[in-house]
Amino acid sequence: MKWIKGLLINLQFFTSIPIPLSLPMDKEHLEKAIKTFPILGLVQGGIYAFTLYAMLHWTPFSALTAAFAVWLAGIIITGGIHLDGWMDTSDAFFSYQDQEKRLEIMTDPRTGAFGVISILVLLSTRFLFIYEITLFVNPASYLFIAFIPFFSKMVMGVLLLRVKAAKKEGLGSLFQHASTRRTLLVYPVYVVLLHVVIGLFMDQALWGTTAFILVSIFLILFFSKKIISWFGGMTGDVLGAAVEGTEVLLWMTLWLLHYFVMG
Repeated sequence: MKWIKGLLINLQFFTSIPIPLSLPMDKEHLEKAIKTFPILGLVQGGIYAFTLYAMLHWTPFSALTAAFAVWLAGIIITGGIHLDGWMDTSDAFFSYQDQEKRLEIMTDPRTGAFGVISILVLLSTRFLFIYEITLFVNPASYLFIAFIPFFSKMVMGVLLLRVKAAKKEGLGSLFQHASTRRTLLVYPVYVVLLHVVIGLFMDQALWGTTAFILVSIFLILFFSKKIISWFGGMTGDVLGAAVEGTEVLLWMTLWLLHYFVMG
């Protein structure tokens, strides 16, 4: 039951899915929320995959329309929470100021030119990848689409607990204090189970999940180092930007797989 409540906490915090419940925010339940980050991602990814399948197989609409529906679903389901972090972080990063000034810029409610430009690049790039994947879609494609938020939320959990916070207050600090040394041990279990299930039902797709795992590990190592040097530590905005960056790179990975492996 605590795991279910942890997942519901995630749905309240990180999605626009209405959860009309008053959930406990104590340390034990917040730790379960961290443990279920990847499950939250799998729920989101399942919605994206189902949306694409339904648009392509149950409607007369074009591949372009189907791609747009998946692209739009990603914005609607998350409520743009991570996109806001991407814009704020972009404004701070491209200011080329010191760490203290960058943190100050991120707290400014106004959006600067770099934030607008960066969000246009992010969303247009993601749409390109989704559209071309739609053109070459096959049964394995739906699995990989479901796994993109799964891995991005796993990256989010690792960064949240392994990169020091830039500020002592805020949501990130709240989650960090709820964790223990064993909190993240469940993540490798998820990955092993993922490989087993895929191996049983679609073993030819194992190389795809392997590519996703390698990209995710690289991004964890990259972000862990650069977040400290760029911002002095983790903030909610930086974490949101990391999630968006991870997802667009995983979409790119799937796009490349369709061209050079799955094609």
